Amino acid sequence: MQWLLDLTPDEWNAVRLSIRVATVATICSLPPGITIALLLARGRFWGKAVLNGLVHLPLILPPVVTGYLLLLTFGKRGPAGAFLDQYFGIVFSFRWTGAALACGIMAFPLMVRAIRLSIEAVDTRLEAAAGTLGASPIWVFGTITLPLIVPGILAGMILCFAKAMGEFGATITFVSNIPGETQTLPSAIYTYTQVPGGDACALRLTIISIVIAMAALVASEVLARRVGRRLDVE
Repeated sequence: MQWLLDLTPDEWNAVRLSIRVATVATICSLPPGITIALLLARGRFWGKAVLNGLVHLPLILPPVVTGYLLLLTFGKRGPAGAFLDQYFGIVFSFRWTGAALACGIMAFPLMVRAIRLSIEAVDTRLEAAAGTLGASPIWVFGTITLPLIVPGILAGMILCFAKAMGEFGATITFVSNIPGETQTLPSAIYTYTQVPGGDACALRLTIISIVIAMAALVASEVLARRVGRRLDVE
């Protein structure tokens, strides 16, 4: 066990950066994730199939393709990247914020799907009854729909976090592999497998990645069950 915890400063940096990137990616993905999940679950509009396809496209495309598209769009010479850099001083390429953006986009479909399934499972008659009593759509969502889909939201957040922790292809393509800045756990593991004597470091980080991922999945299940029991009691 001591061997596992005896991490070098570079390894600790990779662990801390991965947690930071995954946390930011999850938090920033939540508001649009709930909004798009609600649109896909309840919306009736032209182009719904296109929106659904765009949301899930990162699951189908090779991660390197997604990372390259991000580089073209949000790089310093890209249309969005140049605009953000010039007017707001925000830079994504080769920064940890870019890693969070890439991880968020790759994990976004998992969050949306989990929340959408929860919304579709809600009995629409409850919402309709509240509407007949004069409640506005926003009030109905906030007081009826939202509490009922909390387990799905929690599951989506944990899945997003776990996916972001393990993202590699899109991240390394978009922000490279810079120690202390963009070198997350997968990038660090890849680096250590390429250098002589790096097997022990790679193995330590691999075990840590597995532990974090399993802890996230178990936490998702436990939280979802607790919230579900609380809602049943209420």
